[in-house]
Amino acid sequence: MKVVIFAGGLGTRISEETDVRPKPMVEIGGMPILWHIMKHYQFHGFNEFIICLGYKGYVIKEYFMNYFLHNSDLTINLANNQVEFHNSNSENFKVTLVETGINTKTAGRLKQVQPYIGNEDFMLTYGDGLCDIDLKQLLQYHKTHQKIATVTAIQLEARFGGMTLADDGEVNSFKEKAKDEGKWINGGYFILKPEVFKYLEGDMSQMMWEDEPLEKLTGNNQLQAYKHEGFWKCMDALRDKIDLENLWQTGQAKWKKW
Repeated sequence: MKVVIFAGGLGTRISEETDVRPKPMVEIGGMPILWHIMKHYQFHGFNEFIICLGYKGYVIKEYFMNYFLHNSDLTINLANNQVEFHNSNSENFKVTLVETGINTKTAGRLKQVQPYIGNEDFMLTYGDGLCDIDLKQLLQYHKTHQKIATVTAIQLEARFGGMTLADDGEVNSFKEKAKDEGKWINGGYFILKPEVFKYLEGDMSQMMWEDEPLEKLTGNNQLQAYKHEGFWKCMDALRDKIDLENLWQTGQAKWKKW
């Protein structure tokens, strides 16, 4: 099963890192967050990727074009420019890189990669989110419910703690950074049937996947939510990058299953 990854956005909320590279290439533990996402899929047996490029897409192209080179020992014969590779530590990835436009929105990006998917179910995610979801369980859930689209639903942790107070100001309860248990949001990690492209007809270049397409799928009872209660974090801003780096450096990176 192929995995489509959105990797073309401008990443304006983390501009400290994205002035010189696209957001999916921002590093956690010395490797791009895109690599971490792909390693998670590979761990669960999915290693064929279609990456939707946009802003500074050439950086991602150059990364994968030179990946084998940078993860091998080399013997270079300067007399004839022959290169011999040794002890390659490369990945078992098959990667299709598709230029989908700098200003194209997510629905338009997804529509453009249709020719590379074929008439089969496929996975879709964003190039900036990490989690510890069991992708095989997600796939089984998708097959069981037989909807066109399955989305992973997650609950965000509150940025601040909460209290309940009595009328006189006495604190009745105190909860530090609890999850918002009343609200489920889109956590990415979709599985889609090829029929989804019927919801992407016409000019989708300025349409968000999260707007009209998902709304129409919902209206037609074709969107199913898989509730994930484990780890999930999106690298939306610099503080998120710092948090993820700290988790990696302290051995608490829950998404690292490989």
